[in-house]
Amino acid sequence: MDFLTDQDAKKYQEDGYMILDGLLSPAECDELRQRMGEIVDRMDVPEHCRIQFSTNHDEQLKTQGNADYFITSGDKIRFFFEKGVFDDKGDFTVPKEHSLNKIGHALHAYEPLYKTATHSPKIQGIAKKLGLKSPVILQSMYIFKQPGIGGEDGITRRMVRTPEGTYPLTDFVGREATYDDKLFIPAPVKKGGVVLIDGEVVHKSEQNTSEKSRHVYTFHIMESQKTKWSPENWLQPTEELPFPALYTK
Repeated sequence: MDFLTDQDAKKYQEDGYMILDGLLSPAECDELRQRMGEIVDRMDVPEHCRIQFSTNHDEQLKTQGNADYFITSGDKIRFFFEKGVFDDKGDFTVPKEHSLNKIGHALHAYEPLYKTATHSPKIQGIAKKLGLKSPVILQSMYIFKQPGIGGEDGITRRMVRTPEGTYPLTDFVGREATYDDKLFIPAPVKKGGVVLIDGEVVHKSEQNTSEKSRHVYTFHIMESQKTKWSPENWLQPTEELPFPALYTK
């Protein structure tokens, strides 16, 4: 039986998003989280690479917008931090497992457990059911939704590379729009569930008001058939890591 049914696919096309339970088992989630704990425990990030990650326009241009560490992270596994987790000397002011905003952007390529999860038969089945002929994986991230931290995303702006030799290294086309909170639909997700989101759907994530961080593994997939990847996009394929195919048949 298909993980994504014809009825599910129709609803996704209509709504632009869908939540499905049971993509991963609780044990598989625990295994991914344990592996991420090992990665965090061993991380050794030079002081000049300890940049905070933000979706705010000005903060983003000030931090990762000027950081080669960010713009060259598409084919690597790198660490991005929350605000206020370092002192003036660059030392952690909180336990390092609570300092992270996310780890990206190539877990799907270099970490076997995450590669297996990304290329799982269920994910491949979802892509095929949605009519993708030659999907490729653009990037992957492990997000730590720390208590008190929130963010949102929309389609009214796009982060792009600036011309070579200029600073900041990235800029935005467009600006964030203001949306009526009443228009957003709450969409709770159970452990092991998956949220499918079309790239043109405005979505946001409210603050985590619990005492524990929420962990999310996310990746972006694009149809490569008859598609030209814009050279303006901050994320670019490299010789070391071309965008890998989700499936070959």
